[in-house]
Order: sequence, then C-alpha cells, then structure tokens
Amino acid sequence: WSSDVCSSDLSADAFGAWSLILQLSAYVGYLDFGIQTAIARFVAHATERNEAAHRDSIVSTALACLTVSGFAAFLGLVLLALFLPQLFHHLPGSLLFDVRLALLLVGGSLSVGLPASVFAGTFVGLQRNEIPAAIIGISRLLSAALLILIVRKGGGIASMAVAVAIVNVISYLIQFVAYRRIVARLATTMSLSIGHVSKTAAMELLDYCFSLTVWSVGMVLVTGLDLTVVGIYRFNEVGYYAVAATAVTFLGGLFGAIFSAMGSPAAVLHAREDGAGLGRMVSTTTRLGMLLLLATGLPLVFGAHHILRLWVGPVYAQHATLLVQILVAANVVRLCVSPYIIAMIGTGEQRRIILVPLLEGAANLVGSLIAGYYLGAVGVALGTLIGSFVSLGGHMIY
Repeated sequence: WSSDVCSSDLSADAFGAWSLILQLSAYVGYLDFGIQTAIARFVAHATERNEAAHRDSIVSTALACLTVSGFAAFLGLVLLALFLPQLFHHLPGSLLFDVRLALLLVGGSLSVGLPASVFAGTFVGLQRNEIPAAIIGISRLLSAALLILIVRKGGGIASMAVAVAIVNVISYLIQFVAYRRIVARLATTMSLSIGHVSKTAAMELLDYCFSLTVWSVGMVLVTGLDLTVVGIYRFNEVGYYAVAATAVTFLGGLFGAIFSAMGSPAAVLHAREDGAGLGRMVSTTTRLGMLLLLATGLPLVFGAHHILRLWVGPVYAQHATLLVQILVAANVVRLCVSPYIIAMIGTGEQRRIILVPLLEGAANLVGSLIAGYYLGAVGVALGTLIGSFVSLGGHMIY
C-alpha cells in the first residue's frame, strides 16, 4: 500500500533512496544474533519443565546482551552514514543529507528495538504469539498510513523517517506494557532483573545462538545485500528491484508468520521427548506449506505484470515484472523446507546444518555480483534463484 503511493508520488531517485534506507536499516536486525528465537525456545522449554529460575536467568541475560547489541548497531549506523558517498557513487548529492538523517532515525529506532525484542520472544515462548503479532501488525499499518499521508502532502525522506521512527518506538513501549501486565498472569514467577544475569546463561545462549548467527550471516548474503548490490551497480534500478522485493516479502512474510509458530510447540515436544509427534508435525506442515506456497506464488509469477500495473503503474510494471517472477520462483524453492528448519531450531538441533545457509549465501552473493555486473537488477535476482537451489539441495542431502 505505502509502496504504491511512494513509488508513484516520489521521484524515482527518492523512492530508490528510501528503499535503500530501509534495506540498510534492516541490517540492525541481524545483530539480534538469533537471541529472540532463543528466548522463545528456552521460555517454552523451561516453562514445560517448571524451571522458572533457569528461564528468568536466560531472559535477563538476553536483555543485557541485546542492549549491548543495540549500542553497537547505532555506532555502526553512524559510520555507515559517514561513508555513504564512497559506497554509493551514483547517489544524487541533493539527497545525501536527507538519506543520512533518515538512516540514523529509522536505523536508530530499530536499534532500540533489539532489547525490546525480549518481550516478543517471551510471548512467543509462552505461546501467546497473537500479542506481539497484533502490536507489530498495527504499528506497520500505522507506519504505512503515515507514509502515504506525508507523501501526499509533499513531504520528503526526512519526514517519512521521523514518522517511522516514532511509530517504532511507541510499539516497543506498548510491548513492554503488555509484558508487564500480561506475563504476570501467564507466569507469576517470571521477572527481569540484572541480578538474574549470569555467565552460565550467557554461555548457554552463545552455544545456542552460534549456529543461528551463522544462519543469519547466510541470510544477509541471500536477502540482505540485494538492494545494496543493485545500488552499487545501477542506482537507477533500485526502485524497480525494491517493488519486486516488496511483492516477494509478502510471500515470505505470510509464510513466516504462519509457520514460525511451530518453534514453541517443537520445543515442547522436544522437552517431552516425543519424537514421533515432532515428525508428524513436520510432515503435515511441510505438505500444507507447499500448498500455501503454490497458492500464493503461482498467481504472482503468472500474473506479475497485471498485478504490478494495478499496484504501482505501467512504468514500474514494465521494469519489475521479470524481477518479481524470478524472485518469487526463488523463494518458493527455498521456503518449501522451512517447517523442517523451524523444527530444527525449536529442538536446538540447528547447529547440525550450519553449512547449508553458508553455501546458499555464498552462491547467492557470488552469482549476484557476477550476474549483476553484466545484467543489473535482473542479474542480482538470478543470483537469488541460484542460491535457492543450493539451499534446497543442501537440506535434501541432510
């Protein structure tokens, strides 16, 4: 919705710059190091075993770690803002100040969100996914509505960034209030305190999150550098790639929102040592997941031009149709094994398959850099498709 308005009302350069800001700001999320996922898993596992002290130590230690990550993320954003002209040679000079300011505002708000993710992870671990989902979902809709209003009124990138940053911070405050009021009823003994922070809990988190961090590195190479690579090679195609990536994000987001809820039940089944039940869950969700991917992906592939024409107009449809088709096909291939991966994470066994995301990421990056140099945005999309088959093949072998 907001992409439709922004792409039609902003200049191509401004829309491309805004898309690049969102991609660069999103790098902050990778400094989570998988800790939010770990919180959900440990809370579910410890609650099932009535190990309240262990649970509180893990959650409190995670909060301390994510607070440090938030500070580090903001410092990284400051450095990135300073060196923007050296990284993106074709970025218009007239946009440089606004892009720097927007990067610090949007990325800075996401840095605050790192420690706040503890609350969302706790709710997921207690199998109350609807609470963070509602808060985050409403905040995203509000951000979209504000962006539309700002752009319609002639506002620029800086004004858009202020709106997004304010909404993000408010959503974190609401999550904290919900945590204080609701978690007390769900788990009366749960508490966050610096006194619960321990070296033992930190080492346990490190052991669990090491493999998740490796996975995150792989995902950065798969989805976190695409717009950046396009911006380095051909800045004028960033907007088209951003529109295509938004359509694909819908597919991945829908799939992820539905099946990420598997993590906590998988941890509970693992705590009960119910291997047969876990196997049935993975088999069933894989079948349902494949049907869902085909039901949502095939219309996007075969109807890409018509959908884009209605959504963002004929100019973007002309340039982004092939990009959408390639990226959707790539994501159908790589997402079809997600239930298996989520179950591995829920049971703490993801360390057994850390080679696959690295291979996928390496294949994706190398393919995107080489093909992108010759073909621009289409080449970067082809790199994603190549990496998806490496991912599928690797998981099938394991």
